[in-house]
Amino acid sequence: MRSHITCCLAAVLAIASPAFAASPAFCQDKPNVATPVKPSAKQTSTKSTKKPDVYDASVPKPTQSLVRYGDHQRHVLDFWKADSDKPTPLVFIIHGGGWQGGTKERANRFADVAQLLNAGISVTSLNYRYVRQAAEQGIEPPVKAPLHDAARALQFVRSKATAWNIDKNRIGAAGGSAGACSSLWIAFHDDLADPKSTDPVARESTRLWCAAVIGAQTTLDPKQMKQWTPNSKYGGHAFGLPNFTAFLDGREKILPWIAEYSPYALVSADDPPVYLLYKTPPAIGEPQKDPTHTSNFGVKLQEHCKAIGVTCELVYPGAPDVKHTTTTDYLIAMLKDKN
Repeated sequence: MRSHITCCLAAVLAIASPAFAASPAFCQDKPNVATPVKPSAKQTSTKSTKKPDVYDASVPKPTQSLVRYGDHQRHVLDFWKADSDKPTPLVFIIHGGGWQGGTKERANRFADVAQLLNAGISVTSLNYRYVRQAAEQGIEPPVKAPLHDAARALQFVRSKATAWNIDKNRIGAAGGSAGACSSLWIAFHDDLADPKSTDPVARESTRLWCAAVIGAQTTLDPKQMKQWTPNSKYGGHAFGLPNFTAFLDGREKILPWIAEYSPYALVSADDPPVYLLYKTPPAIGEPQKDPTHTSNFGVKLQEHCKAIGVTCELVYPGAPDVKHTTTTDYLIAMLKDKN
């Protein structure tokens, strides 16, 4: 069952990120004998096929690993310090996995760590609680845990600005799929800083300089999803609902949650610029092969941002006026811009 779940998540993220699609397969089983032998019950119960979480070979060793930003076992992040005499910008990477799986070691699928470091930009990549862990802790809605974990990690990183030689102002978020949705949520949400808190970390800002994401779900409103993409099926689990039908039927009861946790609902004129990358062209109102990562999400968010006055660059095959072909290119251009 564990292998099956991992395979499903890999398949979803392969669609969301071309970089992930090119990475080694998670689900390939290679027998070590010529004739496959069915394992005994004892063997099945004592052996695990789960591979350890490791970074891609191209990713340099972190400057600091497993730095704790909270009390939960998944409240950890890794940090890469760029070589610079002056405080550096930072890219804050949030992994994908539907808020149900994934790890910080997926960082390179969403932004090229080595390229960022060579450009003089430091990097962090974090783990956060999954929605099932939030449900176990009685957190409502479950999506509150991964989103607020990411915000807290960002505040923690800012609290380390002096020690880690970071420019607090120039922090850009990156991520894929659910991590992309999380990044946009932080980008569009009002500052969560509490100036009166006795906790110095909580006094730090959660505002971003920019965000660059892959395969983002830009709304968590099932009505909008259905209008944009008729065969939508994602998002109910974020609010503790078993499927999309229950999500759509129960929409009226959770409208306050949608207003708080849907990126689209939070956009305001003072928000930072964002960059959206998708693998396939849009077709608004038509069923999509991958409705969870369709560029329909990007088209509708871009329309919304333009109407409000927020810069939103949208990239997909055949998109017009493409300025940056990758999230990494965009992040370097935005974070190193002297203006």
